[in-house]
Amino acid sequence: MIVTVTPNPSVDRTVLVDVVVRGEVTRARSARVDPGGKGVNISRALTAHGTATTAVLPAGGSEGRLLCDLLAEAGVHAVAVPITMSTRANISILEPDGTTTKINEPGPLLDQDEQERLLAAAIAQLQANTSWLVGCGSLPPGLDADFFARLVRAGTDHGIRVAIDTTHTPLVLAAQAGAALLKPNREELAEATGRTLATIGDVVLAAESLRTPGGQVIVSLGEHGALLVDEHGAVLAAATAATTRAPVSTVGAGDSLLAGFLHAGTNDAAALATGVAWGTAAVSLPGSQMPAPADVAGIDVKLSEPPSSLLLTTA
Repeated sequence: MIVTVTPNPSVDRTVLVDVVVRGEVTRARSARVDPGGKGVNISRALTAHGTATTAVLPAGGSEGRLLCDLLAEAGVHAVAVPITMSTRANISILEPDGTTTKINEPGPLLDQDEQERLLAAAIAQLQANTSWLVGCGSLPPGLDADFFARLVRAGTDHGIRVAIDTTHTPLVLAAQAGAALLKPNREELAEATGRTLATIGDVVLAAESLRTPGGQVIVSLGEHGALLVDEHGAVLAAATAATTRAPVSTVGAGDSLLAGFLHAGTNDAAALATGVAWGTAAVSLPGSQMPAPADVAGIDVKLSEPPSSLLLTTA
């Protein structure tokens, strides 16, 4: 069982247009609505692949009701904590070449009681067969920056490994609290460590400075794939050119990567390869649609011990 916690979930509306022209009326070619938020996406991907998961999230207003309905339709087991304000709605505008423009609302203000009930709901889901507790995404207004750090400590106290995918101060505090797994992208890692990441070696050193002893860091690197850094060194995984598909939407690709890694259950290079395959599949799907087994089939991933001098493309 993998328990995900998404403090700032959303209803994701995705529209496909020919081109975005600022200040003009743009007619959509198609549209879709999905349940959104990093942890929600991870639970959706895990559910699609038959892995037991529970998504814990706050929900309020008409958008919160729609979010819960969408999760039920997707077969995702969700525990919704009622809140006074409405769940946010995000908009993604996709162009045919894969360019994605996102407009994310800040989210509802959670009062202190709602914050405590959200944390308590997550802890209540931890069972003997829980393999991971996963905290993901941005924090809504009013939520303390140490929320994910508190989640790490609570999971650790219950003997559960905790994975965190967030940014800025909450990422640093979760790392300091001893998260077993961190999953920043290159830009988020640079911001968290204050380092310039021009090469693979730079990324490895930054990841080493962030992780705690025994912990792991997965850094998503866009076209370069993803890098796993732990006490055994670093491994790079990238989908081979022959199987990389035309990009449709990058929304949820990092969430799919982390879901695939957790689904594999081995916490090693093979699990990283699974994650990269899932992330690659997600890029070829519309909106924030999560990959199913048929989407992942046929994607080959190459593993290597990357040279420290390997230059990364400009972020």
